[in-house]
Amino acid sequence: MSDEKTEQTARQMDKDFFKRTDAFIKVANELAKEHDLGKVSASMLYAAARFNAFIVASSAQDKAEADRNKVEAIEYFTNQYRNMLLANMDDYIEKYDEYLK
Repeated sequence: MSDEKTEQTARQMDKDFFKRTDAFIKVANELAKEHDLGKVSASMLYAAARFNAFIVASSAQDKAEADRNKVEAIEYFTNQYRNMLLANMDDYIEKYDEYLK
């Protein structure tokens, strides 16, 4: 999935998608001023995992339903992350000099 297609899909889903995304990136950039980039990345990944686990658990009627939804949720979130990471890696590679020089 290209970065343009990802952005277009996100805009269609939710007009505030990139506002929220930029807010998280702003926090990460602030943390990166005082902490190693890898540590900031690990914290962001953990926070996303923790929040997504909360979403799955809190949307279930009970513990058993949360457990039944676990495998499907993991597949969904990992596929979403893979697609977003691939699109953003492609974007950074394509625009390497613009973004990083």
